[in-house]
Amino acid sequence: MNKLLGTLMAATPSASNPQQSSLLEPIRALGEYCLNTVHQMGCMFIFLLAAIKQMVLPPFRPRTLMAQIHFIGIRSLFVIILTGAFVGMVLALQGYYTLSRFGSEAMLGPAVAASIIRELGPVLSGIMVTGRAGSALTTKLGMMRVTEQIDALETMGINSMKLLVTPAIEATLISLPLLNVIFCVVGIYGGYLVAVQLLGLSQGTYFGGIETAIVAKDITVSLIKSVCFGLIIAWICTFKGYFTQRGAEGLGSAMTSAVVLCSVLILVSDYFITALML
Repeated sequence: MNKLLGTLMAATPSASNPQQSSLLEPIRALGEYCLNTVHQMGCMFIFLLAAIKQMVLPPFRPRTLMAQIHFIGIRSLFVIILTGAFVGMVLALQGYYTLSRFGSEAMLGPAVAASIIRELGPVLSGIMVTGRAGSALTTKLGMMRVTEQIDALETMGINSMKLLVTPAIEATLISLPLLNVIFCVVGIYGGYLVAVQLLGLSQGTYFGGIETAIVAKDITVSLIKSVCFGLIIAWICTFKGYFTQRGAEGLGSAMTSAVVLCSVLILVSDYFITALML
């Protein structure tokens, strides 16, 4: 892993000559920013390829994987259930009063289910996992980098990427689709509580409309999105933590940039996946 680390960090674009004309300074700054961005993207891509390679190579550590699933998946369960329930309740409440203007209250169930399964379930579960588990993962790896624990592992001949990064990626790919399913189920039943128990809509009308409106493709797209979002979360958060700059300021900056970048990429990729799957 030392060779990979050297490759990623040694290729940083060199600083420009401070004697350049002030008229060229904006162009120089723009060019330097573009070069740094391209370099960072290349580093992240190499890191992802190295992590995927380590997934199929022994030794395999099932205990480490289970510990990561507990940390990323099970410990995120409460916030997923809470968020899913209130999202479904809000959709049902707003949707009922909107649809009642057109006499289409029977479409409330399909509207709630379609919104949650196709879009809100994978997106919001991904963002919630990013805020809870992704930031913690970045901080953990960043602290290990700052306190030179990763360097110590490499010195002892232990593959730090295999030990620290690969289990986190595998656990996120397993946990996020399951959390997405739980989010969707809880959200639909949250809408049921408001629509049927509070607003008096017929139970048969609510669930009957869902059964006819939701098809297998909707569920498949939702699961594909959650897998893609899980890869994004694990990839970005482990990269930012693994290559944290020295010091507390670098650690805070890494955590902030990881959460922001993951959230933006989830929303951007959601659009493109939706466009491709229509």
